[in-house]
Amino acid sequence: MLEVDQIDAFYGPSQALFGLSLAVGQGQTVALVGRNGAGKSTTLRAILGLARVRSGRVIWNGSEITGVPVHQRARSGIAWVPEDRRIFAHLTVAENLAIAARPGAAGGPWTATRVYALFPDLEALRDRRGGQLSGGQQQMLSIGRSLLLNPRLLLLDEPSEGLAPVVVAELAAQLR
Repeated sequence: MLEVDQIDAFYGPSQALFGLSLAVGQGQTVALVGRNGAGKSTTLRAILGLARVRSGRVIWNGSEITGVPVHQRARSGIAWVPEDRRIFAHLTVAENLAIAARPGAAGGPWTATRVYALFPDLEALRDRRGGQLSGGQQQMLSIGRSLLLNPRLLLLDEPSEGLAPVVVAELAAQLR
């Protein structure tokens, strides 16, 4: 499904990834583990097209997407839950989720109802603005918003940050 082949990624003149390769098959879960600064987030950003790849290739479903714009990668079924959450602080929980729902993905397994079932705290807070949520609640909203895209590949950067252990266990079960 996804193949990253010997990529070198840069932020300006600074090289952040050196010859990185990995593959993710259909239905497979892959975890990148390492210390801070090891390149985990940069790897995800390179797959998305947010970090510049100078050499190597990113292949998605058999097609090279190394030079493809970020929005086209997203439309092709790649979703990202960023480490910094990036929710819309002035929109309510319900509005944040509604913005993410894609008409073409409506038949997918993830709906707002299913997101609320996964994260009951969000349903109780559906009329609260995103900026008024706790860090863990914002993380749930960010994950839920990405799930509503019904992606074929979900990239999670620090997905359990701020979540209670019981919620982390439920999230892992749901994502399986």
